[in-house]
Amino acid sequence: MVCPVAIVLLVRHGHSTANADGVLAGWTEGVGLTDTGREQAGRLGERLRAVQPVRVVTSPLQRCVETAAIALPGHSGVTDDRLGECHYGGWTGRRLADAATEDLWRVVQDDPAAARFPDHDTYRSESLPAMARRVVEGVRALDAETEADHGRAAVWVAVSHGDPIKAVVAEAVGAGIAGLQRVRVDPGSVTAVHVTASRMVLLASNTTAGDLAPLVALPQAHATGDSTVGGGSG
Repeated sequence: MVCPVAIVLLVRHGHSTANADGVLAGWTEGVGLTDTGREQAGRLGERLRAVQPVRVVTSPLQRCVETAAIALPGHSGVTDDRLGECHYGGWTGRRLADAATEDLWRVVQDDPAAARFPDHDTYRSESLPAMARRVVEGVRALDAETEADHGRAAVWVAVSHGDPIKAVVAEAVGAGIAGLQRVRVDPGSVTAVHVTASRMVLLASNTTAGDLAPLVALPQAHATGDSTVGGGSG
């Protein structure tokens, strides 16, 4: 049995037109990058080239596909619905300022395990726990495929959205869905996670600058998935 131990760089798409308008885009079609978002994707590409990712998988939504195309134009990225945004149902397309006036907003913030978005005739809805399961299971499965195809030292890129990446980080630090809103993920950021046979390990979160190479080195002194007692020697 192949144990998945590759490293995934979780990229949030660049600044989008929905970000600029303060709108919860969800799965709305036609939401692309702003000029700021395209600049973020360009800087992201400079950082990613140094680590030579073997694979790029993106959410099928336009803002993620555009980010991947700008950042890593030499890769034929594939899309995977499991990396897609949360299905916000009746909140899709709403201004965040308006959503914040509803009781559900406090549930989303304070008790995400109980948060389910309202049904809608056009847009699918799901709960935050369902979204988290979808994304975490998807990342694990994609990581195992990458490990099998490219080896244990492989680095791959998943381009996704704020809430899905937050769900993976919360899983990696053992907080689960209850810790979802304790994580910040900015547009154009990179979060590094080592997916091992025993657990996910958070290597870095919400980075928008700096060298990525030190984050993708596998441990040599102990088993993957274990943490160095005392925090390591630096």
